[in-house]
Amino acid sequence: MNWFDSWALTLAVFIPLVGMAVVLFIPRDEETALKTTALVATAASLAVGIAILFRFDYDKSGLQMVVDKPWIDVIHSRYHVGIDGISLPLLLMTMVVTVGCVVYSWNHFPHPHNPKAFLALTLLLETGMLGTFVAQDLILFFIFFEVVLLPMYFMIAVWGGPRREYASLKFFLFTLFGSALMLLSFLALYWKLGTFDIVALTELGGGELVRSTQMLIFAGMFVGFAIKVPMFPFHTWLPDAHTEAPTVGSVLLAAVLLKLGTYGFVRIALPVLPDAAREWAPWIGLLAVIGIIYGALGCLAQHDMKRLIAFSSVAHMGFVMLGIATLTTFGINAAIFGMVAHGLITGMLFFVAGSIQERYETREMSRLGGLLTQAPRLGWIFGFLCMASLGLPGLAGFWGEFPAILSSYNPAAGVSEVTFRAYMVVAAIGTVLAAGYLLWMLQRVAFGTVKDEFKDLHVHDVHVPEWIAWIPLILLIVALGIYPNLIFRVTDGSVGHVLRAFGG
Repeated sequence: MNWFDSWALTLAVFIPLVGMAVVLFIPRDEETALKTTALVATAASLAVGIAILFRFDYDKSGLQMVVDKPWIDVIHSRYHVGIDGISLPLLLMTMVVTVGCVVYSWNHFPHPHNPKAFLALTLLLETGMLGTFVAQDLILFFIFFEVVLLPMYFMIAVWGGPRREYASLKFFLFTLFGSALMLLSFLALYWKLGTFDIVALTELGGGELVRSTQMLIFAGMFVGFAIKVPMFPFHTWLPDAHTEAPTVGSVLLAAVLLKLGTYGFVRIALPVLPDAAREWAPWIGLLAVIGIIYGALGCLAQHDMKRLIAFSSVAHMGFVMLGIATLTTFGINAAIFGMVAHGLITGMLFFVAGSIQERYETREMSRLGGLLTQAPRLGWIFGFLCMASLGLPGLAGFWGEFPAILSSYNPAAGVSEVTFRAYMVVAAIGTVLAAGYLLWMLQRVAFGTVKDEFKDLHVHDVHVPEWIAWIPLILLIVALGIYPNLIFRVTDGSVGHVLRAFGG
């Protein structure tokens, strides 16, 4: 292994943390220096990520660029990081979205105006998100998983909307409760199997654990990860958090933070406890399809753009969890694609919703209308994103939903075919509802005539920082829709390697 392979993941994860330290030393009134430092840090991390992309061996299914060093010897926890085809797309998506958030913030800092604190929290968030996707030790995973909690809490509590205190506290308590149960499960695995190493635990596949013990340990992980996703009925913190969060907070929450939960299922819960996963699979699938329908119906009842997009996340993450619940390589490949597609599309929808709010000082759809008349470029981007989110073929959203539904036709051995085929039908109905609420939102916001209160308002179309932040995400949505093998080819071998206990 050359020096780059040994240091690449550490550099990618901790460059933003170094950037945060530099930001903290820059005086608060040096706004240009603060913004430049944050942009350089996130761009440097992305540059390392692009180098990883070129160095990655796409014919290898196991971990690459592995670093395994002593860390906390007293509990046998190690600094063990590595990357495979499961984590690579999520790692790169996180880097691209975070750079976009810093660029977007250039002239969109929320009130109270404090770029220093806002950018420092953004950089700390990036370190936590990237670290979660490369950690191969349960304690290391847990620390990175929790690092994102406080920055997002402060983003909502300080820069959020009128009900920010309620939303931030609800987000914090829900996530903390789930994390406590997840940590108990990790400790139980250590007490029973003697290691925190995710690779070793995957090889053991539950070891000699009796069924009841596996079921209890899996239950703790399930609650921890399900709250983060969030799955029905653990979803109630999400609409409030999204509605009150500043635009960048909503983007990072939708694009990346929700994926930490689904990634935890794929990386840890399923391969480490395969027998329990088989027992839990029908229940996970049931909650997933309930979430699909409930989220869609919730969207149809909303008047606030951001709240509607938040409920759509509950529905879209339901498709991801349905793919995971099939326990098949086909289903989990679809789920990983769905994570990336949802991150790009819904992240962009929150960007656009934030820009519309900035221009009109409202997100109330009944007050909006005629966006295509006053800001045609912004209106066309919004329409494009609605089409992508409803799963239009040729755009990334299609490959995030259709394969997940199709995978339910043939779940893994030991899982009821009849049950999952019923789930497939219900999930297909969810796609029809998705088209309904997204087209309804598009019609109310972009079409029609401008309301009287905004007729004399000069609405600036897309700003230069918005173009710079958004174009890479839009291009990725199109590229992945046209050529989905950009992700499927990367993930397939690694998914098969991790899920060999289920027989594909």
